Formats: sequence, structure tokens, C-alpha cells
Amino acid sequence: MTTVEEVIEIAVPVRTAYNQWTQFKSFPRFMPVVKRVEQINPAVTRWVIGLGPVRREFKAEIVEQEPDSHLVWQSLERSPYHRGKVSFRSMAPDRTEVTVRIQAARRGLTDTVTDAFGVTRRVLRTELRNFKEYIEGVGEESGAWRASIHNGHVQPVESEPPRSRVPRWPVG
Repeated sequence: MTTVEEVIEIAVPVRTAYNQWTQFKSFPRFMPVVKRVEQINPAVTRWVIGLGPVRREFKAEIVEQEPDSHLVWQSLERSPYHRGKVSFRSMAPDRTEVTVRIQAARRGLTDTVTDAFGVTRRVLRTELRNFKEYIEGVGEESGAWRASIHNGHVQPVESEPPRSRVPRWPVG
């Protein structure tokens, strides 16, 4: 197994960073390596990623998720198998530290060469910078998924009502 870890500080509240991260379908907007993400159910996603001529498709299961704290996933395919964790830590009311740690099994010569040149680490670092630029530029999340997952079981979490810039007028 190869382990890669990257940390970045983002100038948004922890809730905003976490909420945007849970919007997997939006990843292709700011992460060029991610071509498509499909949410199969609350705990399972299908990903298509590509770098140059290499494309891979895999399903990932979220095995643990706590709002504003962390998300742990693992691929459902044996080859290439990987697992990871993204953690969110409030540094100040408007600053969040995001840590991504990925462990991947080497698949063959291509993965061995990729590891030797540090391609995985550079791609992860670049994609995290893209996430930072995106969320800081927008200043707010495009949506949120506020529930916990433990051992595949989804547990709803009470959340604040959605924020809106449009005034809500009383009906009736």
C-alpha cells in the first residue's frame, strides 16, 4: 500500500468546506482529474477519473461520515483498491484545515512508476488547491448533505435551515 497525505488551509468556515465536499457531483467543476461522479445511494458513489490517456472507473463506499468532521471511504473494487479519509478542522471561525489521506494498492508497473515520480501526491495537491480556489471564490457551498454514516447505516443529523440570499416572504 502506498499512502499519500496532503493538508491545505481554506478561508471559509468548517461547515462551508464540509458541505461543499459532500457535493460529489460538483467535483468535475474544479477537479480536472475527476470526469464524473454519480451518487448511487447515500453511501455509494461511482467515479470516473482520468489523467492524460489513463481513465479509471470505480465505485466507492462511504464507511464513516460525521458532519463538519470527517468522511472515510473505500473502493468496492479489488483492483485498484484504495481507501481514504478527508478531515475538516476549524482553525478560526472563517478558516478550515482540510486533510486528505489516501492509501492505494499498487496495481502494476504503471502504478509503481507513478509512485516513483510522485504523480499521485502532485495530483492530490493540485486538486486540493483547486477545491480551495473554488470554495473561496464562491464563498458558500452549492449544497449540503448533513447525515452521519457508520458501518453503512445512514443516520439523519438535524441541521440549520438552508441559508438563502433571497428573502422568504410569508405565504397567505
